[in-house]
Amino acid sequence: MKNSIFRKKSVDELLHQHGKVQLNKTLGAFDLMLLGVGAIVGTGIFILPGTVAAEHAGPGIIFSFIIAAIVCAFAAMCYSEFSSSIPVTGSAYTYSYVVFGELVAWIVGWSLILEYCLAVAAVATGWSAYLNSLLAGFNIHIPKALSGAFDPANGTYVNLPAILIIIIMAFLLSFGVKESTKLNTIMVGLKVAVILLFIIVGVFYVEPANWKPFMPFGTSGILSGAALVFFAYLGFDAVSSAAEEVKNPQRNMPIGIIGSLLICTILYVTVSLVLTGMVPYTELNVSNPVSFAMQLVHQDWVSDIISLGAVIGMMTVILVMLYGSTRLIFAFSRDGLLPKVMSEVNSKNQTPIKNTWITAILIAICAGFVPLDKLTELVNMGTLLAFTVVSIGIIQLRKNKDIPTGGFKVPFFPVIPIISFVLCIYLMSQLSLHTIIFCGIWMIIGLIIYFIYGKKHSLLNK
Repeated sequence: MKNSIFRKKSVDELLHQHGKVQLNKTLGAFDLMLLGVGAIVGTGIFILPGTVAAEHAGPGIIFSFIIAAIVCAFAAMCYSEFSSSIPVTGSAYTYSYVVFGELVAWIVGWSLILEYCLAVAAVATGWSAYLNSLLAGFNIHIPKALSGAFDPANGTYVNLPAILIIIIMAFLLSFGVKESTKLNTIMVGLKVAVILLFIIVGVFYVEPANWKPFMPFGTSGILSGAALVFFAYLGFDAVSSAAEEVKNPQRNMPIGIIGSLLICTILYVTVSLVLTGMVPYTELNVSNPVSFAMQLVHQDWVSDIISLGAVIGMMTVILVMLYGSTRLIFAFSRDGLLPKVMSEVNSKNQTPIKNTWITAILIAICAGFVPLDKLTELVNMGTLLAFTVVSIGIIQLRKNKDIPTGGFKVPFFPVIPIISFVLCIYLMSQLSLHTIIFCGIWMIIGLIIYFIYGKKHSLLNK
């Protein structure tokens, strides 16, 4: 098996990492939940509800969110069992290495790199647009040439704010994960406070007549809405990337993953209910539906605070997704599949600083110069592929007698992992043809890198 592309890692080697670089255990369950909320709640709550309600689900968008949450909950339980059984950085990549072998692990990890990096670039682009809107309220204007991706016909050459926010987040991460989570805690607190302010003020302007008809597009509208809002939950899998830096992972990882998903579901459903009660769903197809609703009821001060909350909210998504991408690349490098420089850690705070900066600069270039509107579905493809492998991988994991007893176990085994697998395959089938083609091209590039460099330098090859 030494030279096989399906060679597997032993659980004992993963758990003890003898002689390898290891990361400090500094995070508790509360830190993990806030990382999850930081990664999940962003564009999904400030932008998605308006478009999906107007074009697909109407007020019934709350059912779309609940259905998407159930699908995610199945995958989240599978992630929880893996992360509490094998608390090592690398998320679905590491889990695949144990149950399916090196080539499958590479494919999953390569698709996750696409997910995390494009998510950071896309959210940074959205953050730039919200920042421009917020500054315009104070009569401050960033030159058009510096506020958009390279498009000379439109007068834009570089999205400078998008580049700067990624560089700032990389700077924060270079101080260490514990320090970064302290800032994340503050920003998540502000973000949730803004969302609660919208709910508390908005509930007084709800007109029940706006909820009729509740399901104007029928069941099919609810289901197509669920396929779209599913992407509002992306990010909870980034929590599993922190497994190696968690104290008592058998207890804390499941709490962090499932807890953050539950909190976000409650926020999404409540905001959607209030939003569609305040404004007829037919009028919600705007880029800023939450602040737009407040402007309609002449609560402009709340609208301004919501814009500020959106700017802060997207910063936490950038921070956590950038963190997830650096830890995934760290795991690749530590296994020999990428150059060693990506797994070197700073002796002072045990943080992969070189990795963080190399990753951040590449993503910043992407965010600054490439229009990402047509590539956002690729984020979803990478995630769904990882969810699919993790779901079916639990069945293989249970057969491994080297796994330590204790920790979280998926209930109703093997029914829930199989349901999760089928649902993820179904959602993948709903993605566009151009997404599938581009994802195929990305996979071919990844396989070329693996067979030229990774297979030869893999630690399992030595």
